[in-house]
Amino acid sequence: MPSFDVISKVSYPEFDNALANCLREIGNRFDFKGLHISIERKDKIITTLAPDELKLKQVNELLQVHLIRRKVDPRVLSIKNSENAAGSSIRQVSELQEGISQENAKKIITEIKKLKLKIQIKIQGEELRAEGKKRDDLQEAMSAITAIDIGLPVEFVNFRD
Repeated sequence: MPSFDVISKVSYPEFDNALANCLREIGNRFDFKGLHISIERKDKIITTLAPDELKLKQVNELLQVHLIRRKVDPRVLSIKNSENAAGSSIRQVSELQEGISQENAKKIITEIKKLKLKIQIKIQGEELRAEGKKRDDLQEAMSAITAIDIGLPVEFVNFRD
């Protein structure tokens, strides 16, 4: 019976490379010279420090550009509100999102059931398993899942016949 898994994960080496490239460009840019700007990653938490809101916005846009260049979907970042830090700087804490949450999984399942395909989808922790008799139904489900906007990038793995 053909099946596939739907997952959402982050490639940490690629993310770290994008972060290093972003920091290198920040160090070279003229408009950032002499300013204390930093981006740090500890596990799934990314902390951005900038002198003001405008610079913080520029750093976030720059990080997104570098993530796209390294083929990491920028939707993996869940950006929180900014807060005042020591001195006159602003700190923003972001979180890397991995795995498909229960509500997103239920949303995907209801959208697939609306298509009335002959497949079964099961929630397995933070991933989904889809099984069906016809390969065409599974491929149609894959295209429908990519069309659903859940705010996370999804990948299809373990496609078996």
